[in-house]
Amino acid sequence: MDDVIIIGGSFAGLAAALQLGRARRKVTVLDTGLPRNRFAGHSHGLLGHDHKPPLDILAEARRQLARYPTVRLVNARADSISGAIDDFTVLTGDGESLGARRLILSYGVVDQMPDVPGFAEGWGTAIVPCPYCDGFEVADQHWGLVWSGPQSHNHVRLFHDWTDRLTLFADGHDIAPDVRADLARRRIPVVAGRITGIARHGDHNAIIKLDTGPDVAVDILFAHPRNKPSASLHESLGLATVDTPLGLVLKVDERRETSMPGIYAAGDLANPLMPSVTTASSQGAMAGIFAQQSMLV
Repeated sequence: MDDVIIIGGSFAGLAAALQLGRARRKVTVLDTGLPRNRFAGHSHGLLGHDHKPPLDILAEARRQLARYPTVRLVNARADSISGAIDDFTVLTGDGESLGARRLILSYGVVDQMPDVPGFAEGWGTAIVPCPYCDGFEVADQHWGLVWSGPQSHNHVRLFHDWTDRLTLFADGHDIAPDVRADLARRRIPVVAGRITGIARHGDHNAIIKLDTGPDVAVDILFAHPRNKPSASLHESLGLATVDTPLGLVLKVDERRETSMPGIYAAGDLANPLMPSVTTASSQGAMAGIFAQQSMLV
Protein backbone atom coordinates (compact mmCIF):
# COMPACT_ATOMS: atom_id res chain seq x y z
CA MET A 1 0.00 0.00 0.00
CA ASP A 2 1.16 3.53 -0.81
CA ASP A 3 1.26 6.29 1.74
CA VAL A 4 -0.22 8.67 -0.85
CA ILE A 5 -1.70 8.38 -4.31
CA ILE A 6 -1.64 11.63 -6.28
CA ILE A 7 -4.17 11.88 -9.11
CA GLY A 8 -2.87 14.42 -11.61
CA GLY A 9 0.81 14.94 -12.38
CA SER A 10 1.13 18.53 -13.52
CA PHE A 11 2.61 21.36 -11.43
CA ALA A 12 0.54 20.77 -8.28
CA GLY A 13 0.78 16.98 -8.33
CA LEU A 14 4.52 16.85 -8.97
CA ALA A 15 5.20 19.49 -6.30
CA ALA A 16 3.30 17.32 -3.81
CA ALA A 17 5.24 14.24 -4.91
CA LEU A 18 8.55 16.05 -4.41
CA GLN A 19 7.78 16.91 -0.79
CA LEU A 20 6.53 13.41 -0.05
CA GLY A 21 9.49 11.78 -1.79
CA ARG A 22 11.91 13.84 0.25
CA ALA A 23 10.05 12.68 3.37
CA ARG A 24 10.65 9.11 2.14
CA ARG A 25 6.94 8.40 1.84
CA LYS A 26 5.77 5.86 -0.71
CA VAL A 27 3.90 7.70 -3.47
CA THR A 28 2.25 6.87 -6.78
CA VAL A 29 1.40 9.67 -9.21
CA LEU A 30 -1.26 8.92 -11.82
CA ASP A 31 -1.30 11.23 -14.85
CA THR A 32 -2.65 11.23 -18.40
CA GLY A 33 -0.22 13.83 -19.77
CA LEU A 34 -2.70 16.59 -20.66
CA PRO A 35 -1.86 19.64 -18.51
CA ARG A 36 -4.17 22.64 -18.86
CA ASN A 37 -1.38 24.97 -20.03
CA ARG A 38 -0.10 22.67 -22.78
CA PHE A 39 -1.35 25.24 -25.33
CA ALA A 40 0.98 27.95 -23.99
CA GLY A 41 4.38 28.48 -25.55
CA HIS A 42 5.96 29.70 -22.30
CA SER A 43 5.21 29.66 -18.60
CA HIS A 44 5.87 32.75 -16.49
CA GLY A 45 6.21 33.74 -12.87
CA LEU A 46 7.63 30.46 -11.54
CA LEU A 47 10.87 31.19 -9.72
CA GLY A 48 13.84 29.62 -11.50
CA HIS A 49 11.75 28.64 -14.53
CA ASP A 50 10.48 31.96 -15.85
CA HIS A 51 9.82 32.02 -19.61
CA LYS A 52 10.33 28.29 -20.14
CA PRO A 53 7.89 26.08 -22.05
CA PRO A 54 5.59 24.46 -19.47
CA LEU A 55 6.02 20.98 -20.92
CA ASP A 56 9.80 21.34 -20.58
CA ILE A 57 9.43 22.33 -16.92
CA LEU A 58 7.24 19.30 -16.23
CA ALA A 59 9.65 16.98 -18.05
CA GLU A 60 12.54 18.27 -15.95
CA ALA A 61 10.46 17.86 -12.78
CA ARG A 62 9.81 14.21 -13.66
CA ARG A 63 13.53 13.64 -14.26
CA GLN A 64 14.33 15.13 -10.87
CA LEU A 65 11.72 12.97 -9.15
CA ALA A 66 13.48 9.87 -10.49
CA ARG A 67 16.14 10.25 -7.80
CA TYR A 68 13.56 9.50 -5.10
CA PRO A 69 13.10 5.73 -4.90
CA THR A 70 9.74 5.94 -3.12
CA VAL A 71 8.06 7.96 -5.90
CA ARG A 72 6.45 6.14 -8.83
CA LEU A 73 5.07 7.97 -11.87
CA VAL A 74 2.40 6.06 -13.79
CA ASN A 75 0.83 7.08 -17.09
CA ALA A 76 -2.72 6.03 -16.28
CA ARG A 77 -6.17 7.44 -15.61
CA ALA A 78 -7.89 7.03 -12.24
CA ASP A 79 -11.35 5.62 -12.93
CA SER A 80 -12.76 5.31 -9.42
CA ILE A 81 -12.02 5.88 -5.74
CA SER A 82 -13.46 3.98 -2.81
CA GLY A 83 -12.72 3.47 0.88
CA ALA A 84 -11.86 5.87 3.66
CA ILE A 85 -8.89 7.43 5.43
CA ASP A 86 -6.00 4.99 5.86
CA ASP A 87 -7.63 2.57 3.40
CA PHE A 88 -8.40 4.15 0.04
CA THR A 89 -8.58 2.15 -3.18
CA VAL A 90 -8.01 3.66 -6.62
CA LEU A 91 -8.91 1.70 -9.73
CA THR A 92 -6.99 2.80 -12.82
CA GLY A 93 -8.05 2.75 -16.45
CA ASP A 94 -5.59 -0.12 -16.94
CA GLY A 95 -7.49 -2.23 -14.43
CA GLU A 96 -4.88 -1.91 -11.67
CA SER A 97 -6.16 -1.58 -8.09
CA LEU A 98 -4.00 0.62 -5.88
CA GLY A 99 -4.27 1.24 -2.14
CA ALA A 100 -3.19 4.29 -0.15
CA ARG A 101 -3.60 5.91 3.24
CA ARG A 102 -4.07 9.38 1.76
CA LEU A 103 -5.08 10.87 -1.57
CA ILE A 104 -4.20 14.16 -3.26
CA LEU A 105 -6.49 15.28 -6.08
CA SER A 106 -4.69 17.53 -8.55
CA TYR A 107 -6.29 16.55 -11.83
CA GLY A 108 -7.03 20.16 -12.72
CA VAL A 109 -9.73 21.63 -14.91
CA VAL A 110 -10.52 21.91 -18.61
CA ASP A 111 -11.56 25.17 -20.23
CA GLN A 112 -14.88 25.04 -22.05
CA MET A 113 -14.23 26.81 -25.31
CA PRO A 114 -17.10 28.96 -26.63
CA ASP A 115 -18.53 28.03 -30.02
CA VAL A 116 -16.72 30.91 -31.74
CA PRO A 117 -14.62 30.17 -34.83
CA GLY A 118 -10.96 30.82 -34.11
CA PHE A 119 -11.29 30.89 -30.31
CA ALA A 120 -9.96 27.40 -29.59
CA GLU A 121 -7.18 27.85 -32.17
CA GLY A 122 -6.00 31.05 -30.50
CA TRP A 123 -6.30 29.83 -26.91
CA GLY A 124 -3.01 30.08 -25.02
CA THR A 125 -1.34 32.35 -27.59
CA ALA A 126 -3.49 35.17 -28.97
CA ILE A 127 -6.19 34.58 -26.35
CA VAL A 128 -5.13 34.18 -22.70
CA PRO A 129 -6.77 34.36 -19.27
CA CYS A 130 -4.08 35.55 -16.84
CA PRO A 131 -2.16 38.86 -16.77
CA TYR A 132 0.30 37.47 -14.22
CA CYS A 133 1.16 34.71 -16.69
CA ASP A 134 1.36 36.76 -19.90
CA GLY A 135 0.91 40.46 -19.13
CA PHE A 136 4.56 41.48 -18.92
CA GLU A 137 5.32 40.26 -22.43
CA VAL A 138 2.56 42.42 -23.93
CA ALA A 139 2.75 45.40 -21.56
CA ASP A 140 1.81 48.80 -23.02
CA GLN A 141 0.14 47.15 -26.01
CA HIS A 142 -3.53 47.24 -26.98
CA TRP A 143 -5.42 44.67 -24.91
CA GLY A 144 -8.93 43.37 -25.39
CA LEU A 145 -11.13 41.89 -22.67
CA VAL A 146 -14.24 39.79 -23.25
CA TRP A 147 -16.85 40.64 -20.60
CA SER A 148 -17.87 37.48 -18.74
CA GLY A 149 -19.65 38.92 -15.70
CA PRO A 150 -19.17 41.31 -12.77
CA GLN A 151 -15.69 39.90 -12.12
CA SER A 152 -14.59 41.47 -15.41
CA HIS A 153 -14.86 44.91 -13.82
CA ASN A 154 -12.10 43.92 -11.41
CA HIS A 155 -9.97 42.77 -14.33
CA VAL A 156 -10.33 46.23 -15.86
CA ARG A 157 -8.78 47.74 -12.72
CA LEU A 158 -6.16 45.00 -12.52
CA PHE A 159 -4.99 45.43 -16.12
CA HIS A 160 -4.03 49.07 -15.47
CA ASP A 161 -0.69 47.92 -14.06
CA TRP A 162 0.25 46.58 -17.49
CA THR A 163 -1.45 48.80 -20.04
CA ASP A 164 -3.47 51.97 -20.53
CA ARG A 165 -4.89 50.72 -23.83
CA LEU A 166 -7.84 48.45 -23.23
CA THR A 167 -10.98 47.73 -25.24
CA LEU A 168 -13.84 45.85 -23.62
CA PHE A 169 -16.09 43.56 -25.68
CA ALA A 170 -19.58 43.24 -24.20
CA ASP A 171 -20.26 40.07 -26.24
CA GLY A 172 -24.02 40.38 -25.74
CA HIS A 173 -23.87 40.85 -21.96
CA ASP A 174 -25.73 43.58 -20.12
CA ILE A 175 -23.31 45.81 -18.24
CA ALA A 176 -24.75 47.71 -15.29
CA PRO A 177 -25.08 51.50 -15.71
CA ASP A 178 -22.76 52.26 -12.80
CA VAL A 179 -20.09 50.01 -14.29
CA ARG A 180 -20.50 51.65 -17.69
CA ALA A 181 -20.08 55.02 -16.02
CA ASP A 182 -16.86 53.85 -14.39
CA LEU A 183 -15.59 52.51 -17.71
CA ALA A 184 -16.36 55.85 -19.35
CA ARG A 185 -14.51 57.65 -16.57
CA ARG A 186 -11.51 55.42 -17.26
CA ARG A 187 -11.86 56.12 -21.01
CA ILE A 188 -12.24 52.43 -21.81
CA PRO A 189 -14.31 51.88 -24.96
CA VAL A 190 -17.04 49.26 -24.83
CA VAL A 191 -17.76 47.45 -28.09
CA ALA A 192 -21.32 46.20 -28.45
CA GLY A 193 -22.45 43.09 -30.29
CA ARG A 194 -21.63 39.43 -30.04
CA ILE A 195 -18.28 38.03 -31.07
CA THR A 196 -18.75 35.83 -34.14
CA GLY A 197 -15.16 34.91 -34.89
CA ILE A 198 -11.53 35.58 -34.08
CA ALA A 199 -8.82 35.76 -36.71
CA ARG A 200 -5.20 35.54 -35.69
CA HIS A 201 -2.07 37.09 -37.16
CA GLY A 202 1.04 36.17 -35.20
CA ASP A 203 1.24 34.96 -31.62
CA HIS A 204 -0.17 38.07 -29.98
CA ASN A 205 -2.64 39.61 -32.38
CA ALA A 206 -6.37 39.01 -32.71
CA ILE A 207 -8.98 40.41 -35.06
CA ILE A 208 -12.37 40.25 -33.33
CA LYS A 209 -15.30 39.81 -35.71
CA LEU A 210 -18.70 41.06 -34.52
CA ASP A 211 -22.29 40.52 -35.56
CA THR A 212 -22.74 44.30 -35.61
CA GLY A 213 -20.15 46.86 -36.57
CA PRO A 214 -16.65 46.56 -38.04
CA ASP A 215 -13.91 44.17 -36.93
CA VAL A 216 -11.68 45.31 -34.05
CA ALA A 217 -7.96 44.51 -33.85
CA VAL A 218 -6.11 44.08 -30.54
CA ASP A 219 -2.62 42.88 -29.71
CA ILE A 220 -3.88 40.31 -27.24
CA LEU A 221 -7.32 39.22 -26.08
CA PHE A 222 -8.08 38.28 -22.49
CA ALA A 223 -11.02 35.96 -21.96
CA HIS A 224 -12.33 33.81 -19.13
CA PRO A 225 -14.43 30.93 -20.41
CA ARG A 226 -16.03 28.67 -17.83
CA ASN A 227 -14.12 25.57 -16.89
CA LYS A 228 -14.93 22.28 -15.25
CA PRO A 229 -12.93 19.63 -13.40
CA SER A 230 -11.16 17.33 -15.83
CA ALA A 231 -12.51 14.25 -14.03
CA SER A 232 -15.59 13.45 -11.95
CA LEU A 233 -13.96 11.57 -9.08
CA HIS A 234 -14.94 14.29 -6.60
CA GLU A 235 -18.60 13.85 -7.57
CA SER A 236 -18.65 10.15 -6.76
CA LEU A 237 -17.02 10.94 -3.41
CA GLY A 238 -19.52 13.71 -2.64
CA LEU A 239 -16.80 16.25 -1.92
CA ALA A 240 -17.90 19.80 -1.10
CA THR A 241 -17.41 22.34 -3.87
CA VAL A 242 -17.43 26.11 -4.27
CA ASP A 243 -19.30 27.73 -7.16
CA THR A 244 -17.14 30.47 -8.66
CA PRO A 245 -17.87 32.78 -11.63
CA LEU A 246 -15.77 30.48 -13.81
CA GLY A 247 -16.93 27.08 -12.55
CA LEU A 248 -16.81 24.67 -9.65
CA VAL A 249 -13.70 24.10 -7.54
CA LEU A 250 -13.19 21.78 -4.61
CA LYS A 251 -13.57 23.26 -1.15
CA VAL A 252 -10.47 22.82 1.01
CA ASP A 253 -9.40 24.00 4.44
CA GLU A 254 -6.17 25.77 5.39
CA ARG A 255 -4.32 22.42 5.22
CA ARG A 256 -5.62 21.71 1.69
CA GLU A 257 -7.88 18.93 3.03
CA THR A 258 -11.25 18.43 1.34
CA SER A 259 -14.55 17.69 3.09
CA MET A 260 -13.57 14.00 3.23
CA PRO A 261 -10.85 13.18 5.79
CA GLY A 262 -7.65 11.96 4.21
CA ILE A 263 -8.28 13.49 0.78
CA TYR A 264 -6.40 16.67 -0.15
CA ALA A 265 -6.66 18.87 -3.25
CA ALA A 266 -4.37 21.37 -4.94
CA GLY A 267 -3.92 23.34 -8.14
CA ASP A 268 -6.62 24.70 -10.44
CA LEU A 269 -9.04 22.05 -9.19
CA ALA A 270 -9.10 23.75 -5.80
CA ASN A 271 -8.20 27.36 -6.56
CA PRO A 272 -11.14 29.81 -6.57
CA LEU A 273 -8.85 32.75 -7.40
CA MET A 274 -6.74 33.47 -10.46
CA PRO A 275 -4.81 30.24 -11.12
CA SER A 276 -1.18 30.06 -12.21
CA VAL A 277 1.70 27.59 -12.16
CA THR A 278 3.11 29.44 -9.15
CA THR A 279 0.01 28.97 -7.01
CA ALA A 280 -0.45 25.41 -8.25
CA SER A 281 3.11 24.49 -7.28
CA SER A 282 2.76 26.16 -3.88
CA GLN A 283 -0.55 24.48 -3.14
CA GLY A 284 0.78 21.11 -4.27
CA ALA A 285 3.77 21.38 -1.94
CA MET A 286 1.44 22.30 0.93
CA ALA A 287 -0.87 19.37 0.19
CA GLY A 288 2.08 16.99 0.18
CA ILE A 289 3.46 18.30 3.45
CA PHE A 290 0.10 18.29 5.24
CA ALA A 291 -0.72 14.80 3.96
CA GLN A 292 2.61 13.57 5.31
CA GLN A 293 2.11 15.27 8.67
CA SER A 294 -1.36 13.74 9.02
CA MET A 295 0.22 10.28 9.03
CA LEU A 296 2.66 10.94 11.86
CA VAL A 297 2.37 8.63 14.87
